[in-house]
Amino acid sequence: MSYQPQFTITSSILKSVSAVENAKAIIETSPLLPLYERQFKNDAFVRMAHFGTAVEGNKLNLGNVRKIIDGKGEEVIGRERDIQEVINYRKVIAFIDSYRDQSITSRTVKHINHISTEKVVGDVYRGSYRHNQNYFMNLVTQETIFTPPPADEVVAHMEQFIEYINGDEAKTLHPAIKASIVHERIVSIHPFVDGNGRTARACATLSLYLEGYDIKKFFSLEEYYDRDVLAYYKAISDGHTNLTVWIEYFCEGLAIELTQIKERVLKMSRDAKLKNTVGQVYLSEREEKIIDWLTNYGRLTNKDFEKLFPNISEDTVLRDLKDLIKHKIVAKRGSTKSSTYELKR
Repeated sequence: MSYQPQFTITSSILKSVSAVENAKAIIETSPLLPLYERQFKNDAFVRMAHFGTAVEGNKLNLGNVRKIIDGKGEEVIGRERDIQEVINYRKVIAFIDSYRDQSITSRTVKHINHISTEKVVGDVYRGSYRHNQNYFMNLVTQETIFTPPPADEVVAHMEQFIEYINGDEAKTLHPAIKASIVHERIVSIHPFVDGNGRTARACATLSLYLEGYDIKKFFSLEEYYDRDVLAYYKAISDGHTNLTVWIEYFCEGLAIELTQIKERVLKMSRDAKLKNTVGQVYLSEREEKIIDWLTNYGRLTNKDFEKLFPNISEDTVLRDLKDLIKHKIVAKRGSTKSSTYELKR
């Protein structure tokens, strides 16, 4: 018997996938200074470690997690388990970041669980499939959401799942949809004594990376989950019986996260371009608005003056433009009312 996920590609999923593709294209092609790229990656790393453990009840704040990531864990005061979970998640992220195989195998899943549960459960349980019945619980309300398969069925379920995600049908799926199935299936089987959620989230991220959707490693889906933990658990609960609902939730989360990053990347890209253009010249507030307009739209005409400055006279705007031309920041094309203004190349 093989695993065959049942779901429908809805308009919601298509909309989210379209937003993912749009954001991916812009993030990957927008020029960023190396310093900014490092900042984005470091920020995503910290957010993954913080929110990836917070969603399961870890009480450490973002600042403390950052200290642990930076190797300053001795400065953090908190529960020993909370600190260890963050240390482990840091190692998990480093592992998937350096993963060089072409597919996810049962060995991969076991290794991720082994790392994520170090000093949290006994060594005999780390990275080993369970031998007893467990339950998937809402860690906020402590309610049982569903009962996973019996322990003696875990190996078969995992083998069928691994076979599916590496098979021909899965290759036809959009990477976001495939990653959502990876996440849901590991949670549903709940193959380990502990760390199933962390393992599922890490494997979903790894699945995206392997499909070419690492997107410069700027994103963290974990923050989306933690923003509304009850909604996360509800989506998993609903997805257990209706996979389409879970895929919609997952894809929407990825779209939201990447769209937010896209906006930040565009702003940083514009700011870097602006700084390079302006240098050390002092600018008035109106002159800054003019440059911001030119950065966003490419050119400015007399007809645009009123949109940009509804209560400022045309003569005043022209004086500002003249000053920017004098400092070789803006170039004027033409010499009549139809003149256009552009950033000097």
